[in-house]
Parts: sequence; structure tokens; C-alpha cells
Amino acid sequence: MADDAKTSIFKELRREWAGMSLYERFEQAVALTLALFIAIIIVLSLVRLLVSALPLLLGGVLDPLEPQTFSRLFGMIMTVLIAMEFKHSIIRVALRKDSIIQVKTVMLIALLALGRKFIILDTSKTDATTIAALSAGLLALGVVYWLMRERDDRN
Repeated sequence: MADDAKTSIFKELRREWAGMSLYERFEQAVALTLALFIAIIIVLSLVRLLVSALPLLLGGVLDPLEPQTFSRLFGMIMTVLIAMEFKHSIIRVALRKDSIIQVKTVMLIALLALGRKFIILDTSKTDATTIAALSAGLLALGVVYWLMRERDDRN
């Protein structure tokens, strides 16, 4: 079933390709190239995470409950998730579900990135003003995302 869906998506893209302008074709080619590149980065990041952390965790060398270890591991996992969300937004453009990258998606990715920053932040080495600025940025992004979602829900 999944293979049939993928095949139909590629058939649809081929059928639409003929009706696209030169710029639309360029936009599609860029989106597909970026999606492939990000997919490669995601796979390499996942492999690196597994190769570096799994043997240490299974061997008992790394204690996942130690705050510094947890922050590092969770930070690596969040990086992969952020890259996957970014790739997903590009794929939506390539599949012509959205004509451009949606601002709401960019806000979500920025929220994820700032959330990751808070998770890996060493509060003992970070100035309070930096933490306050990051908090204000996170709050502002959250409010903008919420307002955009409310607007889309009403439409």
C-alpha cells in the first residue's frame, strides 16, 4: 500500500511537471534536492547518534540519568527531530501541497530549536540575561505560532 502511494505521488508529480512554468520547475528541483540532502543529513546524524551512544549506554559507561549526559543525548535526538520537521516542510512544497514554505512551520522549527537550546543549556555557565533573552524569544515565538494557528483554525 505504501509503495502504491509513493508511485502515485511520483506519477502525479510527473503529470504536473508538464504544466509548470520554468520557475516552478526550478522551485520543484530545488525543493527535491534540499529534501534529499536533508534526508542524508538525518540518516548520518542518526547513525552517528547510535554509533556513539548505544555502545556506551549498553556497556554502562554512560548514565542517562546524569544531567549532563541526558542533556547531550536529548540534544542530539532533538537535532534529528528538528531536521526531520524541516525536511517535512520542504517535502510539502515538493508535493505541491503548499506553494511556499509556511511561516507557521518556520515558527514551529524555531520553537523546537529554542526548546533544544534550553535542554542543553548549562545554567551554571550561562549568564542570567542570556537565559532571559532566550526565554523572551521563546515566548514571542510561541505567541506568534499560537496566533497563526488560531487564525488558521478560524479559516
